[in-house]
Amino acid sequence: MLTSVRYVPALFALCCSAIAADRPYSIPYIDLNDQAYRQVVIDHEHGQYLGHPTTVLLEDGQTMLCVYPKGHGRGGIVYKRSADGGLTWSDRLPTPESWATSKEVPTLHRVIGPDGTKRIIMFSGLYPCRMAVTEDDGATWSELKPVGDWGGIVTMGCVTDLKTGPGHYMAFFHDDGRFFTEKGMKTSPAVFTLYKTRSTDGGLTWSFPETIDKSSTHHICEPGIVRSPDGKQLAVLLRENSRRNDSQIIFSNDEGKTWTKHRDMPASLNGDRHTGKYLPDGRLFISFRSLQPKGLDKPEHEGDWVAWVGTYQDLVDGKEGQYVVRLKDNKKGADCAYPGVEVLPDGTIVTTTYGHWSAGQMPYILSVRLKLEELDQLAKAAGK
Repeated sequence: MLTSVRYVPALFALCCSAIAADRPYSIPYIDLNDQAYRQVVIDHEHGQYLGHPTTVLLEDGQTMLCVYPKGHGRGGIVYKRSADGGLTWSDRLPTPESWATSKEVPTLHRVIGPDGTKRIIMFSGLYPCRMAVTEDDGATWSELKPVGDWGGIVTMGCVTDLKTGPGHYMAFFHDDGRFFTEKGMKTSPAVFTLYKTRSTDGGLTWSFPETIDKSSTHHICEPGIVRSPDGKQLAVLLRENSRRNDSQIIFSNDEGKTWTKHRDMPASLNGDRHTGKYLPDGRLFISFRSLQPKGLDKPEHEGDWVAWVGTYQDLVDGKEGQYVVRLKDNKKGADCAYPGVEVLPDGTIVTTTYGHWSAGQMPYILSVRLKLEELDQLAKAAGK
C-alpha cells in the first residue's frame, strides 16, 4: 500500500498577508496553511506520536528516504521510502533490531568515502552516540553501533563535506552536560556547548568532539549548516533555547578550524532546527519552527512550521531576507518542525516534518511541495 495525496502543480488563488504591525520583522509574510493540495501525508497512526523526521534525496533526483521516531525525540525508528520524489511513500519498511532502542532523534546524511564508496549514515543521539550505515542506498542497513565514548543532543544535527580531502566531513551537535559522558549532569546555571567532530574515511569513524562555543547566557543548540555559494565560508544557524535572545549564527573561513563568536540573527529567522538548501537561482530556502524570544511581538505563526527565503549574503549581513512563509499551522504549542528539505531536479521543494496538524490528534509526518516562482508571486502581492 502506498500513502499519497494528489498534488496539483498549478498556480493557485493568492493566499498571503500584508505586512502587519505586530510582526517583529518587516518583510512580507505568506500563509500556505490551507493549501491542502500541496500536502502529502507520509505517516499517520491514530493514538501514536510520530515525530522529528529527516530525509535524504538520492542522486537520481527521485528516490527519497525518511526516518523518524515513534515518540517525542525518542522511540523506535520508523523507516519509509519514496520512488517518485515524495509524492507517494512505501509502507513502513523492516529495520534492524537495534533501531527499536533508539534514544533520540535519528538523522540521515549522504557521505562518500575516499575511494568513492557511497553510503548513507544514520545517527541516534544521547549517550553513547550511535550510528547505522548503508552502502546500497538504504536497501539494507547495519545495526546501531556506538561511534565513541561520548554523546550529545540531536547528534548529528548537520553534516558537511570538507575541502581538506576526499571523504572528509564535519558534523555538529550540542549538549548541556547531561549526555556528553556516561554519568553527565546538567549544570546550574545551565551551560550549552556546541561541538564539532570530523571524519576522514567517508563517515565510518568520527573524532572525539571539540568545543566550538559554549555559553550560559545564550543557550546555543540544534545547529544547521550552510556553505557560502563560493564555497569558502561555512555558516551555522543556531537555536537559542533560553528564549532570552534571538537565534544565533556563527561563521568559519577555514573549513571549521576556527569560528566567529555567536551573534544575533534577525527576527525573521528566530526559531528552532534551521534546515536550509539552495534553490536553482542561488537563493536559500530555510525551514524551521517559528519561536520568538521573550519581549518581542509574537506573530500569528508563533509555534508553527515556517520557512525563510533569502540569500546567503543576507545571513552574512544580518538582513531580514526576502519573505517568510507559514507552511502549516501547528495546533498544540510549539511541538513541530524538525524538517527535512530536498530540492528536486525541476526545482520543486519538498520539505517534511512532524506536528500537531489536526486538533486533538497526536503528531504525524507531513510534507509540503512548492516552487520558488509561486512563492515570489505571493510575496510580491503580500508586500503591496
